[in-house]
Amino acid sequence: MLLVIDVGNTNTVIGIYEGEKLMNHWRIRTVVDHTIDEYGMLILNLYKTDKIGSQSITSIIISCVVPSMLNILEPLCRKYFHLTPLIVGPGIKTGMPIYYDNPKEVGADRVVNAVAAHEKYEGDLIIVDFGTATTFDYVTRKGEYMGGCIAPGVIISSEALFKRASKLPPVELCRPRHVIAKDTISSMQAGIVFGYAGLVDGLVNRIKEEAQTESTVIATGGLANVIADETSTIDYVDEMLTLEGLRIIHSRNV
Repeated sequence: MLLVIDVGNTNTVIGIYEGEKLMNHWRIRTVVDHTIDEYGMLILNLYKTDKIGSQSITSIIISCVVPSMLNILEPLCRKYFHLTPLIVGPGIKTGMPIYYDNPKEVGADRVVNAVAAHEKYEGDLIIVDFGTATTFDYVTRKGEYMGGCIAPGVIISSEALFKRASKLPPVELCRPRHVIAKDTISSMQAGIVFGYAGLVDGLVNRIKEEAQTESTVIATGGLANVIADETSTIDYVDEMLTLEGLRIIHSRNV
């Protein structure tokens, strides 16, 4: 079995593949001050829900945008699984040319998403990943990564509002009933959800205009479902896109 780990700034997503089938997946918080053993026991306890032992894991691949987390995960893999993980980064075979001024600057998660999207969907593609930051990436129908843009994520944008405006309380991120809201909580929800949907549509349309193409738009990430329904440009929501990309990249490197 293949263990795939996608480390983001806020959450870490873990999945187990048997062949091309995703057997199970979990989302945990990314905590940089956990020890190797704390993470090791946490991951092993997740497997107990499916009666999967560490001996069943034969390969591991990691995508990580938090460099300090590799100092935990790499020795964890050796200690608890007796395996050296494959790390997505410079030198790894992705099967996708990266047309970025400095390809080493592209986040591992963005490359993984691009690989998976090109494998699963046809034509020119725009991938929108709703994470700590929201990333927009353009991939041609030939499978070329052309670049994209990065915007503040929904959560950190909302937290900035809560912290800087003393009379505005934290609110749940859910769809409000009206744009013209009649109370403070609903007003904030309308501004955050509908406002962010407008940001997504605006950037996607600008990418399409600059690339001179009608691209298929795929959304992924923890908050994709919250925002995608309010947009006019997102065609598909694929929550497991990053895990699938890790599986594909692993298959190209073994």
